[in-house]
Amino acid sequence: MNQVQIFQLSLGVKTDGDIGAKTLEAFRNKYGKTKSETAHFFGQLAHETGGFKVFEENLRYSTKRLLEIFGKYFDEPKAKEYSLNPIKIASRVYANRMGNGTEESRDGWKHRGMGAIQLTGKSNQRKFFKSIGLSQDTEPSLIASHYAFESAIFFFNENKIWLKAKDVSDSSIQKVTRSINGGTHGLSDRKLKTLKYFSIQQ
Repeated sequence: MNQVQIFQLSLGVKTDGDIGAKTLEAFRNKYGKTKSETAHFFGQLAHETGGFKVFEENLRYSTKRLLEIFGKYFDEPKAKEYSLNPIKIASRVYANRMGNGTEESRDGWKHRGMGAIQLTGKSNQRKFFKSIGLSQDTEPSLIASHYAFESAIFFFNENKIWLKAKDVSDSSIQKVTRSINGGTHGLSDRKLKTLKYFSIQQ
């Protein structure tokens, strides 16, 4: 089963891997969400995961991209040393923050972004596991493989994003996008997908 099917199983609907009207209705009923809130949730997740396909942070960056994205952590010689090595990159850029240990501990890699909204960091991931009644020492990779959508619900709850999702106006979509992305990257696609999931609800 893929992540969509695993989530559908938890909702009690047909595990066809398609986020359709019945899945959206089951989500609304289980989590007490409105049509607008549901549309924002799945629209944003569809964008973040490349159509519900990617549930784990990709940190395989070239020297050039490392300097562009993580220039705070790399000069050019160091970027060349770490280039195209996701484990080393994550261990460095996520070290000593979000509850992670040093670079040498490799916590940054173990607790890299996972799930449909890429929940990142030991503290956040442990808080999520506690919220669903699991041990804080639960294997983090389960967020990507089994709790991709539940972790995204946790993210929406923690960041009070539902409050910005009361309608599907351009303004609301922009506010939700900023809460997730920190900016408006991919706004047009997020809008398209949010409106799609709003329109197919019964």
